[in-house]
Amino acid sequence: MSARSIISSPLSDSARTIAGNALQATLVDLIDLSLVAKQAHWNLYGPRFRSVHLQLDEVVTTARDHADIVAERAAALGVSPDGRAATVAGASNLPAVPQGWTEDTAVVKMLVEIFAAVIHRVRERIDATGEADAVTQDLLIGLAAELEKQSWMFQAENQA
Repeated sequence: MSARSIISSPLSDSARTIAGNALQATLVDLIDLSLVAKQAHWNLYGPRFRSVHLQLDEVVTTARDHADIVAERAAALGVSPDGRAATVAGASNLPAVPQGWTEDTAVVKMLVEIFAAVIHRVRERIDATGEADAVTQDLLIGLAAELEKQSWMFQAENQA
């Protein structure tokens, strides 16, 4: 029996495809965001180490929590979420993170750029899902608000 027949969806096939694509792309962004933030967290140095280090932990928690919500929404629609490493590596479009030690100012600047990219894509998905599935759209709106809050904090930190 295929996965499609195991979980029925309240949406039409076309609406499920639109919502499923938006959710899958968002899942990839969130998983990669959590990995990028953790990489930066481990390799951070500089006079603002402690505050940025803790802020990066908040990003990881936010990304992981929302990734779970996004994946479960996809599953509820009968769309199998794919968070495997190979899928994330192949589908992510987040800016690359340098290997090795990274100064606090560079990390903050990098996160500002990464948040801008993720927020832009989430907002595009908000528009794309409006007609197809208001519940998915609402989930994405809530995510955008949280990402924009984190972005604001890094932008404020970037002014130091």
